[in-house]
Amino acid sequence: MSSNIEIKKKCKWCGQIFIARKTTTNYCSHRCNNAAYKERIRQERIATYQKEFSIKTEKPSIEDKEFYTPPEAAKLLRISRASIYRYMADNIIKVVQFKGKTLVRRKDIELLFENAAEYKKRVPIEKAPITDFYTTAEVKEKYHVNESWIFVVAKKNNIPRTFNRGKTYWSKKHIDAFFAKKAPNPDITEWYSSQEMQEKFGMTLSAIYCFVSKNAIPKKKEGIMVYYSKKHVDIAKGIAIPEEPQYYTVAEAMEKFNLTRDQLYHYAKYHNIPKVKKGKYTLISKPELDKLLEAPKIE
Repeated sequence: MSSNIEIKKKCKWCGQIFIARKTTTNYCSHRCNNAAYKERIRQERIATYQKEFSIKTEKPSIEDKEFYTPPEAAKLLRISRASIYRYMADNIIKVVQFKGKTLVRRKDIELLFENAAEYKKRVPIEKAPITDFYTTAEVKEKYHVNESWIFVVAKKNNIPRTFNRGKTYWSKKHIDAFFAKKAPNPDITEWYSSQEMQEKFGMTLSAIYCFVSKNAIPKKKEGIMVYYSKKHVDIAKGIAIPEEPQYYTVAEAMEKFNLTRDQLYHYAKYHNIPKVKKGKYTLISKPELDKLLEAPKIE
């Protein structure tokens, strides 16, 4: 009902103060009322569209599917992708490949639990005590390294050590294993020193370091001198022809062995197959990959 009472109100659209004739009036003018109505209709339509769009784009639950990709199977089992590829490689989980796409049946995943053996509590393996040690001086003399370098490498690689009467003793087994991994390939017999590369190719020391790192040139260290494989340097410089391609690109390896990219990287990581980075391309050792994935031979 209207009356002669003047009521001051604030317009809900433009914010101006106006005199209202009714307590239910919310807008100062017909124009503000229309503008507010149109905005209200617009917001209702947006909300309806968003609700319909979310229903259409909602993905089916992973638990309702019959076939899974390896990453989906890993998510279902709450394990890493590396683990699922290891199970596939060991034939613990059966897979089917369709032109590069790998699928796992839900039924095969469930069979893992039906055929599972009785759980046995793991018994911690008792580690044999370390009894053979090098002194710091013996490590320096045998491997021609600095004392400060020994401490840095030992900390980085968790090499066990002990102290006795002011001397530091290093686990002989762990020290030998570390340097065995760093040993140069015995098939390489010819080497360039840094000075020889500077003189022959006119390179600065910083240019040499970038060059050998970028091209994965094998190197060895004797005392304070560093040597680089002559054959590999000459091939990288283009003055020698490689005997045969030593690396696959990722695309070449995937095509030759019918693998997905994830499977290829899993094999390379799990079996420690050497990889090098050349520009934007990743190259994988050809001999090592051929040896791992070659067809079985019956003699």
